[in-house]
Formats: sequence, C-alpha cells, structure tokens
Amino acid sequence: MSLRSSGNPVTGKPAGGAADRRLVPRKRKNFLGPQPLGLLFSAPYVIYVLGVLAFPLGYAIYISFHDFFFTAPRVKVDRPFVGFDNYVTILSDPAVQRSFLNIGVFLIINVPLTVGLSLLLANALNRVTRLKTFFRLSYYVPYVTASVAVVGVWLFLFQEKGLLNTILGPLAPTPSWLVNSWLAMPTVALYVTWKQLGFFILLYLAALQNIPDELYESASVDGGNKWVQFWNITVPGVRSASVLVTLLATITGANLFTEPYLLTGGGGPDGASTSPVFLMYQKGILQGNPDVAAALGVVLVIGVLLIALIQKRLVGGKED
Repeated sequence: MSLRSSGNPVTGKPAGGAADRRLVPRKRKNFLGPQPLGLLFSAPYVIYVLGVLAFPLGYAIYISFHDFFFTAPRVKVDRPFVGFDNYVTILSDPAVQRSFLNIGVFLIINVPLTVGLSLLLANALNRVTRLKTFFRLSYYVPYVTASVAVVGVWLFLFQEKGLLNTILGPLAPTPSWLVNSWLAMPTVALYVTWKQLGFFILLYLAALQNIPDELYESASVDGGNKWVQFWNITVPGVRSASVLVTLLATITGANLFTEPYLLTGGGGPDGASTSPVFLMYQKGILQGNPDVAAALGVVLVIGVLLIALIQKRLVGGKED
C-alpha cells in the first residue's frame, strides 16, 4: 500500500486545488510603497521643492516664451507666444555677454580656491588638539555674519586709501581694487571665498571623520610623510565631499548678487562686476521686462547644469 496521499486529508479534495488557494491570503499592493511613513516625513520637503523651486522654474520657462509684463491683480491681458525672441534678445545683448564672462572669471577663481583652501584648513583643524572649538568657530563666524556688516570691513581694507593700499604703498593698483575694471571681479571672488569658507570647512571636517586612523598609521610605518598621506589617503577619502563642495560653490557663485551689489555699487565699474542675476533684477524689476529676465534665468540654469555635470565627471571620477 502506498503511503503517499494524493488528496487533502481534511477535505478529501486533491491538493493544490481551488480550496487550498482560498486558504492563502493575498498580499495587498500598497501604492504608497513599502515605507509609507517615509513619504509622510518627506512630504514637507517635497511640497517645499514643488512650491518654491519646481513651480517658479516652470513658470519662468512659460514667461520666457511669451510677451509677458506685470499688471494689476485680476487684470486679464493678452500675452502672445513669441517663441525664442526673448532668448535672441538676451544672447545678442552685450551686457548679458559681459555678465556671463564676469561670472566665468568669478568661478575660475572662487571654486578652486574654495575647494583647495577648505580642504587644507579642514585637514589642519582636524589635527588640532588645543582650542579646537575656538579655531572652528573663528572660520565659521564670517559665514553666519550678515553680508552688510562684513562688507564694511572689506571696503575699509580695499578702498583707495584703505589698509591694504597703505601697506602696499607704491605697489597699490591704480585705480584701486573695487573700481578697477580688471580687479573688481577677482576682488569680489576673494571676498566670497573668504566669507563662505567656514561652511565648506565643516563639510570637509565631517568627511574626514570617516577616514580610519589605521590608514594613516600604516602609511607612517611604511615611511610615508604628511604630504604622501594627504595626497594618497585624505584626498581620495573625501572625494564625495569634494564633489558636493564643488557643486555648491558653483551654484552659489552662479547666483551671485549681494556681494557685487554692495561692494561695487551694483556691478561697477562699467559692468565689470555685473552678474547675470543682477541683470535679471535690473531687467525684470527695474525695467519691467520679466520675459527677458526669465529667458536669462533659464539660460543661466542650463549653463549651471552643464558645468555641474562636467565638474561631477572630473571631480567625482567614474562610478563603480
């Protein structure tokens, strides 16, 4: 007699039939995903991104393709579609071309200085044993201080009869730093680098904590000096932070407005320190051409995205 049963001992029906399938509960598909609570916690930021970033950008793109102008509330006017006319207007404007050249000079000076100095200073601060909190705060204070207050000190240093020109004496540039068409934007770049350095130092300090001390000890036993350890352990160990610092420095630099507005009186001399964002303010608010200003903003966003992609490729390397 065979011991193997071909049916269900309780119901007497064949195994695997419709009765057995009814006993197994079906899993309900959750359209919110496996972690719906995570969506709840991320919802405020998603709403912020959609309301403050995504919607204004989309609306700016819409404005840039229309003959748009400001009106009183609830006043309906015709805003015809003009295609790429606004883009042709800004790309053929010498002031716009000069502003992009200015911001290019700014980024060439500011971004490498920001990445290099913040990494070197963070590495030095990470090795400090005494007064560590004092030194870290001293670099961070300029970043949290209002630009209006700090600009006064910078003007005192770089004006024609300021402290720096007094020290340089006959070597001081003529015209002076902030009224010199060749030195105005580099001076603004140095100021922004100095002011924002504390924030990027903190980013690198956080990244340095993830590098094991055993790597430095092994390199020291093998005869590697401080420079060899820095170049072969520290720099690769903080590569992800370097990508972040490079991207943030580029984005904040491309949106430059406050510093040249305060330091050079609004882009002087003769537009040598004018930034695209400052031109957007002039054309959109002061001159009442929001369509042209929106087109300029869209071009700026595209340019920053392209630069960011190139930087990520160069700094971040190839992903595994």
